[in-house]
Amino acid sequence: MDELDTTVAHPARRYNYWLGGKDHFAADRESGDQLEALFPKVRLGAIANRALLRRAVGFLAGEAGIRQFLDIGTGLPTADNTHEVAQRIAPDSRIVYVDNDPMVMVHARALLTSSPQGRTAYIEADLNEPGKILADPVVRDTLDFTQPIGLMLIAVLHFVRGHGAAKPIVRELMDALPRGSYLVATHATSDFGTPEQQRLYQQLIDEGKSDVWTRPKDEFAELFEGLELVEPGIAPPSEWRPEPGADIPARSDINVWTATARKP
Repeated sequence: MDELDTTVAHPARRYNYWLGGKDHFAADRESGDQLEALFPKVRLGAIANRALLRRAVGFLAGEAGIRQFLDIGTGLPTADNTHEVAQRIAPDSRIVYVDNDPMVMVHARALLTSSPQGRTAYIEADLNEPGKILADPVVRDTLDFTQPIGLMLIAVLHFVRGHGAAKPIVRELMDALPRGSYLVATHATSDFGTPEQQRLYQQLIDEGKSDVWTRPKDEFAELFEGLELVEPGIAPPSEWRPEPGADIPARSDINVWTATARKP
């Protein structure tokens, strides 16, 4: 296991900070505050992402009948993690969590306990090396690759830098999954920002001050090529099958795209 470096901000810990958690360090808070100073509603996007995870897993375990999940970019455990939502609906659900932060794995092993009927496992690995994830013996022992799997890529693909860089990773993962599997993804975007905000954010990226590589809707849509989008298709997470009576914030407050799709 890699050593825990508390002097460098990590996305999982910064996300935990925005969600009001306690598992973060000064570097994570400084990074979060810097982004929030430029984009005051960034916490709303984090909260919307988390709520989307709950609804999407509920859809997969409920309507779609999925009983296996591969959750890459797990983040630090909070309420309603993937296995908790899935196993409330189907106690025999099996979940593998994947993250590259040692702190996430420590917390995961302590807190993410499975139902007796199901199974929960964890591996430390990097999204940028999908082949290693797919070949990991823990993954192969926990999930049956002859049966449909729900691939969860929540707020993680935007840490893959470069135009077009996320698509081959998603393609390699989905190619390994059987027909009837699903992809759920969320991704930060600058589509809803003002021209000034877009310029400022691009400056942060160019100066190496942001690890989030935003993508526009058309590039996000390319991640789902060959898959069947579930209604309502590509939308901000707050607009994807919202709870009845939910308050829908302005898209400029969220700055995230999401979609769920089935492999035919």
